[in-house]
Amino acid sequence: MDIIGAIDSLDWGAIKPSIFGTLFERGLDPDKRSLLGAHFTDEGDILLVVEPVLMAPLRREWEKIKNEVRSKKEEERTAIGKKKKDLQKKIKDTLLAFADKIAAIKVLDPACGSGNFLYVALRLLLDLQNEVLNFSDEMGAGRPYITVTPAQLYGIETNEYAHELAQMTIQIGYIQWLRDNGYGFPTEPILKQTKNIMKMDAILTPLSPPIFGENGGMSEGQGGGVEPEWPEVDVIVGNPPVLGGSKLRSELGDEYVDALFALYGDRLPSSDLVCYWFEKARAMIEEGKVKRAGLLATNSIRGGSNRAVLDRIKQTGNIFWAQSDRDWILDGAAVNVSMVGFDNGKETNRELDNRIVDNINPDLTGIANLTSAKQLLENINIAFIGPSPHGPFDIENSVAQQMLKSPNINGRLNSDVVRPVVSGIDIVQSPRGFWTIDFGLMPLEEAAKYEMPFEYAKKNIFPIRSKNQRANNTDLWWQYERPRQELREALKGLKRFIATPRVSKHRVFIWFSQETLSNDGTTVFAREDDYFIGVLQSKAHVIWSLKLGTSLEDRPRYTINIL
Repeated sequence: MDIIGAIDSLDWGAIKPSIFGTLFERGLDPDKRSLLGAHFTDEGDILLVVEPVLMAPLRREWEKIKNEVRSKKEEERTAIGKKKKDLQKKIKDTLLAFADKIAAIKVLDPACGSGNFLYVALRLLLDLQNEVLNFSDEMGAGRPYITVTPAQLYGIETNEYAHELAQMTIQIGYIQWLRDNGYGFPTEPILKQTKNIMKMDAILTPLSPPIFGENGGMSEGQGGGVEPEWPEVDVIVGNPPVLGGSKLRSELGDEYVDALFALYGDRLPSSDLVCYWFEKARAMIEEGKVKRAGLLATNSIRGGSNRAVLDRIKQTGNIFWAQSDRDWILDGAAVNVSMVGFDNGKETNRELDNRIVDNINPDLTGIANLTSAKQLLENINIAFIGPSPHGPFDIENSVAQQMLKSPNINGRLNSDVVRPVVSGIDIVQSPRGFWTIDFGLMPLEEAAKYEMPFEYAKKNIFPIRSKNQRANNTDLWWQYERPRQELREALKGLKRFIATPRVSKHRVFIWFSQETLSNDGTTVFAREDDYFIGVLQSKAHVIWSLKLGTSLEDRPRYTINIL
């Protein structure tokens, strides 16, 4: 038998629908998986979210109903006549009403991928209703047919393949459950198409898309956008796309990001992409269109500008469940995620990292709320992110030495613009000995007076920056993309400064001389006194920075506004 025949002979009816997520992921371009959010989420991890957000209230209500029904059943055993019939009717009505309630629950995954969250939610609702019907039979109230169906599930997905696959995952999972629990098969057509899984962007509907001409040329659309409508449901669950704020423009394009910022700007600062799903879910809860939500994000949602969305959740509702920092595998790499369950404040139970707590803070801690800490006025304009180049400004030592020795006809020294450069990697590992071409905030005519560095910039930097649509990249191509004028002003008159890696497992602080440029891989402190570096290196400050800072994967990030 050939391999095709062997595969065809297997019992594919027993395959878990959740495996389709893995098949989908492997079929995508690896470079696009993170952008699409198409990373397979293990069923056990899905249960971690779906159980407390969707099922916990239903299970609590079910326990109360069972106790009430048992009490009525005991009373019914000794009752006679009309009272007995009334009790029997109450038992039946109570159980069927709860079974109907389960069948009316609506669940939305607004970034559904191949449908694994919805598949797990469907199976749990089916299991619970089946338990209710079995109990009804046990109590002598009869055993109706199962009424939970895939029609209760809603999804939003942008990828065509995933959009189709999600419908198949849900339908096949439903058929398998019916078969495995003795309910036979649904009526034909067996695989029913549903309009509940929508193919659209979940957070932005452009006002007008780009227009493609007959010759393949493209003209820009109207620009801007509006918020898409999500269906009104009881519960939102899901694992939205993971895309850091610094990568939004390179992955999504300037026009899309500008429209996104304009649309949500009054509610969210520049945030990771996942925060926009949190904000949409929060708004729907505030409007009474959704009761509860449970979403995943990288653990960086706990700090920095990302935490603004959790602050808003606390202002209009509450966080009732969270896993603050959980190991995760994304595209084969270890990352750390946060899982957050939130509502309008109605839920009275609070659980953080599998512990009952009185309150969950916006930074997903249960201790003193450090998110309310205010920056000291004395520390404003001391800590800065280093300048960001966006281009090959860094040069080897040999090239730098040639430039430093090269004279200019106007008598200027190239050492004015050719400087040693350090990044986070130079601080925590062996120094690379790189230099950089830094024209600061010089106008073009001034920069051109440094002949050899300027010619190098024209040859190596201009071709890259001229292709970028952002104005400061094209109009000011010889300057760092973000020269950090405020930092330069703060460093004036200082003979040295302090720098630390922005992202590092270990928090170290190093002195650098004033002629060194410490780039965007570092946080720079505009102080030159020994006392201040002693404060930074103290155990109290290191603990403070870890608590209030954000993180990249499992590496702490120093956040400048915590000082």
